[in-house]
Formats: sequence, structure tokens, C-alpha cells
Amino acid sequence: MAERRYLPLEGSVRKAPTGATLLGPVDQTQLLTVSVYLRPHAKPPLGARLDHAGFARDYGARPANVARIERYAADHGLMVADVDPARRLVRLAGTVDALCRAFRTKLDRYGVGAGEHRGRSGPLYVGDDIADLVLGVFGLDDRPQARAQYRLAPAAAAATSFTAPEIAQLYDFPPGDGSGETIALIELGGGFVQSDLDGYFKALGLATPTVTAVPVDAGRNTPTGDPNGPDGEVMLDIEVAGAVAPGATIGVYFAPNTEQGFIDAITQAIHDTKLKPSVLSISWGAPESTWTQQAVTVMDQAFQTAASLGVTVCVAAGDGGSSDGATDGLAHADFPASSPNVLGCGGTHVTAATDGTAIASETVWNDGAQGGAGGGGISALFPVPAYQQDLALPPSANAGAGPGRGVPDVAGNADPQSGYQVLVDGQATVIGGTSAVAPLWAGLIARLNGTLGQPVGFINPFLYAHAATCHDITQGNNGAYEATQGWDACTGLGSPDGSALLAALQAAGATPSPAPSPTQASA
Repeated sequence: MAERRYLPLEGSVRKAPTGATLLGPVDQTQLLTVSVYLRPHAKPPLGARLDHAGFARDYGARPANVARIERYAADHGLMVADVDPARRLVRLAGTVDALCRAFRTKLDRYGVGAGEHRGRSGPLYVGDDIADLVLGVFGLDDRPQARAQYRLAPAAAAATSFTAPEIAQLYDFPPGDGSGETIALIELGGGFVQSDLDGYFKALGLATPTVTAVPVDAGRNTPTGDPNGPDGEVMLDIEVAGAVAPGATIGVYFAPNTEQGFIDAITQAIHDTKLKPSVLSISWGAPESTWTQQAVTVMDQAFQTAASLGVTVCVAAGDGGSSDGATDGLAHADFPASSPNVLGCGGTHVTAATDGTAIASETVWNDGAQGGAGGGGISALFPVPAYQQDLALPPSANAGAGPGRGVPDVAGNADPQSGYQVLVDGQATVIGGTSAVAPLWAGLIARLNGTLGQPVGFINPFLYAHAATCHDITQGNNGAYEATQGWDACTGLGSPDGSALLAALQAAGATPSPAPSPTQASA
């Protein structure tokens, strides 16, 4: 047999963590489990709508390919901890020493504040006997990857806050409660307390929806007791989605805040054959520049799979305006909202009419000196998708940058100063951010699915072809980009007109095009 050669894994390059202190090498005897995602051997045809069994059978990992990974693992002293063919996922367990030998890398310990994590730099390598199979390897580097897209309201904002049902009324959500649907929430920390949920929904006069915690990797429902921490994100997501669609089941997928945890949570939710979510809500993200290319590719392929399975994915577009909170002076779109296969959700400030039943005005959310603003811009990773080809997309605010996918697609109330009343760790508080907009749209989608009797699935092409189903936002900016008539890089097509959207779907035969975008992220 020819000697095995090791080839760099495309897209796996990482830089050493910035702003961190090198503490020394990782204990070589420490046990780790990594997630190895395989390349698809075929992709569903555009427009296909598949069930879980059909997808796993026709597009999941082939047994022969899994066997090749198993042989590679055995040659390197690794154990196969799990195989999930539908997700094209093989999990390998072993010591740091064995894993670093298998993927030709070195792990060091880095300190950031009071925390510590593993980090690496440069590419990973895989043997030439499996190089054609491997799409991504995750779990060696466990630096924090994403941030929650929510903001607490200042005390003075309480007088202008809303309950989620009041926001749904302002956006004329159609009747329905999402019965028979499951909304999946992706959470990378924190947790919920059942007594808080019971108290919150009782105060709204609603029955508490069924909320199921789903552990992913080492993630668990672990409330911190601090309403200013990640519990705020978890409770905001559950309470907004649950108040808008109280008849829906809510699955909360808890994972570690790493590339591995984020990706594993998304693929587990999409392929969950028990809860079978018809819509995902993701309120975590980070600037495109902070992700490895392999993570972007694996996650975007997962979103394409979601589209083929009829699952809508709603993602918060960020709370740092056009910079996405980066300090390099450049504009940044937030990923995963910038994937062309998700519904990117931007932020507005809503003022209600005196009687509280209609919108008096709606502008781009931008707190100015307070630093919060709806994310949006032009992707540096993804080309313009087909459904945006007819738009007059603005050029990127970054000099010399080419055209790209425009973010967000839609918007909704996000300003903490017109924020959402929630109950977190026993404390009534007001929270805003695009974190509230993703579960708001997810709740609307669940209502639509329940009323239509089938999932709307990948709804982006339909929305762009029926822009009148959104309230156009024409005032304000998020930093580098201005609101204009029609689509803009602050609020997309605008905020929802729920009844108009239902009517348009019914007139079109209920089901919009399920075809995912065939575009791939650029290297």
C-alpha cells in the first residue's frame, strides 16, 4: 500500500485567537470528540420537497464512505463515537495527541479574561485516502464563536414596550396559533425555568406551550440565574415565539458556543425526526470574517437541506449596525444571516397609534450613541442569489469589494426602546434586538403553516416576488446604509403584513418555491 500523504483541508485555516494570552499546550491525554462532516455525493434537484426518510436514503452518507472514515480513525487510534448518515456526520473520539496526529495540527490553551479555551492556527490536514470525502472537521478549537443578538432596554424605555401579541396585532398577523407545528430554537448558552414560562404566559392569558429542551454535544438547559446573561436570549426566544404561536411545540436545542456546537445544533434540529420542526429560529451570529470557510460551507449546506425538507430558517441579522460590532472600520454582514438559504431578519423601531392597534410610524432601528442598530449590508462571502437579481443592490460600503448577497431580507420591531416585555429569572424586563425578530417571524411562519396545512419552506423567493406583503421602511440608516423605497440593506423588504402574506400564499396555491439557492460561499 502506498504511504499515506496528508493534504490541507480546504477552508480549515484558523488564525490564533486575538486578544488572548497563550497559556501553554493542551494536555495531550485529554479526551475530545470531533465532528467530521462528509461531502454530499449528490444534491436534491432544485425545487425538490423531500421527507426525512427519503433524504437520508438518497442524499445521506453512503455506508462505503463511512467505512473509509472508520478505517482512517482506527489507523490513528480513534474511536467512532457516533454515525448519523442523514446529517453526513461521523463523530470521532480520542486523545488530543491522537486527534492532532490524525489532522496534523497543534492545540494550545488560551486565556481570555477569566475564561480559557483551546485554539489552533493554520489549516487542518487529512489523509489522501479520505480527502475527497471530508467537508469539515470541528471540535479541536473550542473558542467562543457567536454572540446573542439581543439588547436590554434602558429603564426609560419601559413606557413604550410591547407584549409579543401586541406586536403581532400591529403587524396584522392572521388568526391561528401554530397548532401541529414545531418551532426549533438554537441556543448557545443559558437556559429557561418552567415557573417563569408559566408565569409569563398566564399573565398574557395564554396556555403555556410545550417546551422541550434538546441537548446537543455537551449543551444543556442550564439557567444562570442572571437575567442580564444568556438566559435573556433563551427566554426572549421562547416567550416571543410561544406568545405568537402558543399552539406550537417549541424545541430548544442547547449546544456549546463553538463552531462545532453551533453547526451540530443546526443539523440536529433540521434532521430531528421526533420533533420535526417546520421552522428554525436562530438569534446568534458573528461577522462573516470571524468564521472558517469550512464552517460557512457546512452550515450553508445544512440550510440548503432545510429548504429541501420544507423547513424555514429565520436568522437575526445582528445588533451592531453595518459594522456588525467589528472595530476595524469596515462594514460586515453577520453570518449565518448572510446565507442565501435563510430568512435574514433586520430591525426597526415601531411607534404605535394612540389606540395601540395600528402602526403610526416605523423606521430603521439605530440607537446612535447607545451603539445598537439593525445589522445589514452586502455579503463578502456569498454572491447575489437569484431572488435578488432584479434588485438595485447598493455596492458594498467597503472600497473595492464586489457585489454580494444583500442582508437582511425582512425586518421587525427590534429597538429596545420599543422592545418586548419578557420574564427572565423571575424579573420582568424589556429586551430588544434582532434576536426578537427571528422568533417573531418564526411564530408567524408557524401560524401560516398551521393555517395552510403544509409548510411554506424556503420562502425567500416568494417574498421577493410579493414585496407588498411587507411594510416598506424608508427612513433611517444602520450606519453605512440608508433606508430607501423597496429593498434596502437596513430592513430588507420591510416588516410583515401577516394577513397580506397569508392571502398571497393562498392565492398562489399555498406553497412557495422550495428551491434552495444553488450559490456557494466564496473562498
